Amino acid sequence: MHTILVVDDDVEITTLLTEYLARFGFATHAAGGAAAMRAQLEKHAIDLVVLDVMLPGADGITLARELRQRSRVPIIMLTARADPYDRVLGLEMGADDYMSKPFEPRELVARIQTVMRRLANEHPPALPESDDVVRFDGWELHCIARHLVSPQGVVVPISNAEFRLLCTFLRMPRRIFSRDQLMEQARGRAMDAFERSIDLLVSRLRTKLADDPRSPSMIRTVRGAGYLFQVQSLQGQVGWLR
Repeated sequence: MHTILVVDDDVEITTLLTEYLARFGFATHAAGGAAAMRAQLEKHAIDLVVLDVMLPGADGITLARELRQRSRVPIIMLTARADPYDRVLGLEMGADDYMSKPFEPRELVARIQTVMRRLANEHPPALPESDDVVRFDGWELHCIARHLVSPQGVVVPISNAEFRLLCTFLRMPRRIFSRDQLMEQARGRAMDAFERSIDLLVSRLRTKLADDPRSPSMIRTVRGAGYLFQVQSLQGQVGWLR
């Protein structure tokens, strides 16, 4: 039996989901805000968190970042806002999926089951210390620390989403990826295509790599097809990390 934590200040929603998820064999706990969420995490072994974006005090984006700093517990975020930027920001903070309100409880169950099934089937190999660093065109990607080092030796922090996107490119360089493929592979799961979202991530990664957006040489846009990572030299191999 998986244990789910629903974090939402709407008592009707937490009551509904607690009762509904129980029908599918989930043990469910509820929290109305940051303090209650932390208390529940201390008290119970939580397998997945359903986290609302609009919360009093610390919002869901802040709490997602906090959760990701302390654990790899899966996160499904809920939001009443339709702005793609919110979706990108939530995923960058480490969310595994995103749903817009209002939603069908059965769809949420399906998404929970999909995330849990994916994690159960994943057995990422431990990354040896010798394979921690991937070098490409003067850059270094430190896979365990999840940061970049520029050719000048400057450490460049990258977000979780940027890290996954760069790993996808480095695993199969000089291959054209469609936006749908990048969204699926960079997130580690299938999801609805949000072309603007992946464009924002690519733009941010270009900035981190000092790749001129007006004339990019490393992450090239292939009109009508997607993106291509044009790397001249590559040493090391990126592990299949969550």
